Amino acid sequence: MTKRYSFVAPMGGPNYDWSADHTYVKVSAEDTGGQYTLMEDNLKSQFALGLHLHRYHAETFYILEGDVDFYIDGDWMTATPGSCIHVPPGVPHACTLADGCEGGRMLMIYQPSGFDQYLAELAQMTEADFADTAKMDALNDKYDIVNLGPVPDRG
Repeated sequence: MTKRYSFVAPMGGPNYDWSADHTYVKVSAEDTGGQYTLMEDNLKSQFALGLHLHRYHAETFYILEGDVDFYIDGDWMTATPGSCIHVPPGVPHACTLADGCEGGRMLMIYQPSGFDQYLAELAQMTEADFADTAKMDALNDKYDIVNLGPVPDRG
């Protein structure tokens, strides 16, 4: 009989260890029939996610450890452990670790799902693929990522 639930142990699930973070997929698109994806993101000291938006996807962030600075729709805020931020479709946002913070950990929900599939495709790419602007633009378009630039100045 097929299990009607999933269990993922700590440090379990498909994972992607990048230079700035180590992401674990805890609940995949396959698990939810495409309704959402739940991921644990372990932020490294150099973590920074540039300004972007999603036309059709919402993102929710729940901070578990560390202080994370978010830029959302023109506002800067520091999210400390226990903070929850929901970003609806169409809202520009970026984030980075707060000054003096050496790392962090947060849960992220992407609704509908798809970001787990984006990471899986990125993991298969070569350096030449990453340097191919047309290829990266097509991948970002496929997964509803509209890059708007670097993390804005806190000015």
